[in-house]
Amino acid sequence: MRLQGKVALVTGGARGIGREIAMLFAQEGADVVICDVNLEAAQATQKEIEAQGVKSMSFSTDVTAFKEVEGMVNLVLDNFKHLDILVNNAGITKDNLLLRMSEEDWDKVLAVNLKGVFNCTKAVSKVMIKQRSGKIISIASIIGIMGNAGQANYAASKGGIISFTKSVARELASRNINANAVAPGFIQTAMTDKLSEEQRKAMLANIPLNRLGVPRDVACACLFLASADADYITGQTIVVDGGMSM
Repeated sequence: MRLQGKVALVTGGARGIGREIAMLFAQEGADVVICDVNLEAAQATQKEIEAQGVKSMSFSTDVTAFKEVEGMVNLVLDNFKHLDILVNNAGITKDNLLLRMSEEDWDKVLAVNLKGVFNCTKAVSKVMIKQRSGKIISIASIIGIMGNAGQANYAASKGGIISFTKSVARELASRNINANAVAPGFIQTAMTDKLSEEQRKAMLANIPLNRLGVPRDVACACLFLASADADYITGQTIVVDGGMSM
């Protein structure tokens, strides 16, 4: 029960990696708030969290709108009185080659993936500064380190998260707030399930551990960073990719 008594907010927490993070945090004793554009899915995850014997709330919040994020954080404080952990997980992709990428697709990915992290971190950091404690974890990607053809917008947003995290870590360290990032590689999701056998083999050929990651691999890294075990770690990016980017 490494997170006993803590309150965590997970954006994009209704499905996939976000849901796995939320469920693991709940298993470790945290009360977990779910923020997701799909309110029905968020409420379903909320019920599963509450079945673990902890408290939960769910919100449909647009992370690109600071006022909405701020309102959500205020409601969390009204109910729980404190907020100890933020996981910036909400993100989207709109892939295309640079010459075919529309300005709209560039702006939308940067708005959700990077501005959303800024909005949530800004709103939550005000609370954590007053508490003089907190853990901020942002989900980046190895694409933000390596780059990838057809994902210039996504790579820019995830690379931006890594640099943003370092700056936030420096600003907030004196208030006992840790800010770190987790950069997943290829994780088994509904999207990777659609890959052909040939595509899967080509992907695995670049991964030394010879398997795709699973959402729990990412969740466990987040749990470590959220726990007291990582109290002396800040401004870092933990890569969870089976060795692919080394």
